[in-house]
Amino acid sequence: MPDRIILQTARLPVPQQPADRLGHPVPILDALPDGDAWLAAQGAGVECLITHAMRGASADLLARLPNLRLIANFGAGTDLIDLEQARARGIMVTASGAVLADDVADLAIWQVLTLLRGTAGADAFVRTGHWRQGPLPLGRGARGRRVGILGFGRIGQAIAARAGTFGMDIAYHARRPAAASPHPRFDTPVDLARWAELLIIALPGGPETAGLVGRAVIDALGSAGMLVNIARGSIVDEAALAAALTEGRLAGAALDVFHTEPDVSPALLAAPNLLLTPHVGSATRDARLAMLDHVVTSILAFHAGRPLDGIV
Repeated sequence: MPDRIILQTARLPVPQQPADRLGHPVPILDALPDGDAWLAAQGAGVECLITHAMRGASADLLARLPNLRLIANFGAGTDLIDLEQARARGIMVTASGAVLADDVADLAIWQVLTLLRGTAGADAFVRTGHWRQGPLPLGRGARGRRVGILGFGRIGQAIAARAGTFGMDIAYHARRPAAASPHPRFDTPVDLARWAELLIIALPGGPETAGLVGRAVIDALGSAGMLVNIARGSIVDEAALAAALTEGRLAGAALDVFHTEPDVSPALLAAPNLLLTPHVGSATRDARLAMLDHVVTSILAFHAGRPLDGIV
């Protein structure tokens, strides 16, 4: 391994860390006794930065790494990385979205089926003896349901493939048509929501999508509609969502991501017909190890002068 500094912003949410795979010291910024002092003394020597999707790389941090050439992101989301500065300075950025798409899509379909069948509380229904008082209310089947996918990259297309096996009708909204996709594309999120019975968010986060799913989209989805978000909490107007659920203007929702996670707004916690999971879309051993492999492979390829996979 070349004698060039690799810096890691924080521990990655996986048992092994990059240093275990690289066989090379990788200081972890958040674990250093004095990160500011370390950056002042060593920042100019950092050539590669490892970060994860919930930590990112701020403008201030990048400014303190003047010779940085690669950011290897553990995860699909790059909204917390200052991509504008990275592009201006010619810093390459890789993300591991391809290797986690299947597991995130699996969670989205589980959320859809759980909402349709109304089985979020089924285990407790049996354990607490409520079954003795009568059956669980009837749910709805999946076949023939209209599923709108907001965002049609790797994860959106993986969701579509799974929804198709359940006999669902699929459409999507994205900035550009997906090459060779057989599914119809709607011009706006509101148009897609008006058509759909279930709307699944698979967009990247960031300023361009912040608050995109607000009252207009929710009202277009309607009182029989359901919303699923496995993307970023910033995309949904949480106050508008909580109000729609409480007032019966939306039938149900499932959220894996939140504005201020791990803190969840009291309005959401009090809203009915809402399924919550703690940002576990990629939280499988398989996906996380593949994500770690992608980070390490990106760094090794960079140092060897080989092409990088997953460039943002």
